[in-house]
Parts: sequence; C-alpha cells; structure tokens
Amino acid sequence: MNISSVHPPLSNIQAELLKIFSADIPDKHLAELKTIIARFLLDKARDKADAAWDEKGYSDEKLRLMLEKK
Repeated sequence: MNISSVHPPLSNIQAELLKIFSADIPDKHLAELKTIIARFLLDKARDKADAAWDEKGYSDEKLRLMLEKK
C-alpha cells in the first residue's frame, strides 16, 4: 500500500500510523507506543485546559466558590 496515495477519510495522523503499523513490531513495543501517544494527547489536553483556565481568570479560590454553590 502506497501511503502517499491515501486520501481522506484518513487524517494525516492516521496515514502516519499506518506507516508505523505496516512494520511488524513486538507487542511490548506496541504497548510502549500506545503509552507515548496517550501521554502526548494528555499533554495537549492539559495545555488547552490550562489556557482556558487562564483565559477565564480562574483560580483555586474561584473554583472552590463555584463548587460550594452547587
């Protein structure tokens, strides 16, 4: 399969992962790769959450007050 000729509905990350997964790697390495990808996505989600927190001017005290109101 020529990955460069793959067109949507695959995203760019899906095409890159297909390149990786076309090689037969041991399950141990696959598990490690899954952990790396999960950690990467978690870091990106945290960055977005931190940006939203800062943008809205939240603080620990403000959050505590919001939670007490419920």
